[in-house]
Amino acid sequence: MLSGLHEALAGTSQVASIIISVAFMLLFGFAMTRITKLLKLPNVTAYILAGILIGPYCLGLIPQRIIDGMDFLSDIALAFIAFSTGEFFRFSTLKKSGAKVMVITVCEALLASVVVFIVTFFVLRLDLAFSIVLAALASATAPASTVMTIRQTGAKGDFVDTLLQVVALDDIVGLVAYSIAISVAVSSKTGAGAFHVWDIIRPLLINIGVFALGGVFGFLMKLMMPKKRSTDNRLIISIALLFSFCGICTLLDISPLLGCMSMGTVYINITDDDKLFKQLNYFSPPLLLLFFVRSGLNFKLDVLVNSSGSIGTTPLIVIGILYFFFRIVGKYAGAFLGCLAVGKPKETRNYLGLALIPQAGVAIGLAALGARTLGGDDGVALNTIILASSVLYELIGPACAKLALYLSHSYSTKLEDLAPVETTTETGQPKTAVELLIERIKKIQETIPPHELHAHEDEAAFTEAAEQYAADLVDPRKRRMAKK
Repeated sequence: MLSGLHEALAGTSQVASIIISVAFMLLFGFAMTRITKLLKLPNVTAYILAGILIGPYCLGLIPQRIIDGMDFLSDIALAFIAFSTGEFFRFSTLKKSGAKVMVITVCEALLASVVVFIVTFFVLRLDLAFSIVLAALASATAPASTVMTIRQTGAKGDFVDTLLQVVALDDIVGLVAYSIAISVAVSSKTGAGAFHVWDIIRPLLINIGVFALGGVFGFLMKLMMPKKRSTDNRLIISIALLFSFCGICTLLDISPLLGCMSMGTVYINITDDDKLFKQLNYFSPPLLLLFFVRSGLNFKLDVLVNSSGSIGTTPLIVIGILYFFFRIVGKYAGAFLGCLAVGKPKETRNYLGLALIPQAGVAIGLAALGARTLGGDDGVALNTIILASSVLYELIGPACAKLALYLSHSYSTKLEDLAPVETTTETGQPKTAVELLIERIKKIQETIPPHELHAHEDEAAFTEAAEQYAADLVDPRKRRMAKK
């Protein structure tokens, strides 16, 4: 029946097959979250698994021509991810911890790249150009997985602030590292190992230009959205500007990540308007779902079992496994040493590396660019290894990030952790369980804005009833007098 469904989709019009395929991706992605929820796994993992399940190597529900035609989803999703990440680059916060975060980021990104390069070039004896580019991609982390895991858990605190800033800076370091690495790789391929300084300077200047252009768009966004602008129109304008910038970058064959991050950073610093970011966070979940499901759709198992003669005789699956493992080693060790160098607390030092394991969007996008640049077997091998390892990273990475958030005490499922209150009265007497519960309910209610008036009234009535019940427990005579 499923094969018949695939044939039916393949035979329908392009528009109809796209609409139905997108519907399948959304529904299967949502359905898979019901399963992963039972296993205490983040939603990102569910989306990747859903893509694998409905992809060519399992049920084959989505035609290949539809998969190939969804490249734009990656750019759009990355644009939203990068823009939302810019919110955490407030200049006031960076003044306090910017230097420390930069040290941590450079340490973990550099050590991950160095470890991967040593393994691929000196141990496996792979091609120099391939090893350099693969090592550079090892520095990138997946901001989408990290951000979605933080949103899902509601984690807060110094650990979360450090993590978000490291993840955001990590992509900047990754983009710069990739730009230099691909230039060196191309030069080594065409010039017998020699390369010109301009081959390195040129991509750096391009990235600086994209960063500056993103800042201009952030300023333009501020001008186009005065305070009197309605909520709906603010959302329309912000999405239009993000799409415009993303389209310009795609036209120039440049990743929109750095510029969109700059756009969000400039906007939050000149307006202090965090409401727009919350609006976009409500809009972006379907886009992120489609993005990760499509990543799962691109998983190609058959290519992994073969070797690429142009880079070496080692099977790609072996290269992928070693890359997967030693990147984790480099990330964890680099984050630990970086945190140790700047004097971060024990919780951050011990668990930050765990939260940096996810790798998907940025690495996959850069790998696609690298595959086009290197071409041939080198490009195919690079894309296959990054995609396969990213699938594995997205299966375990969000879970590791969630574990890191929990172990660092950044979030909790216990009521006493969610709403801490004084356990004793002013006289030093211990409060009853009911009194503690009432105070915690009040504290939670203060943090949640009422969406409807009657809902707020119900909450107030509940709290009032609970307070009366507590008073009756303390002095039952009041209850008897009230009855009389």
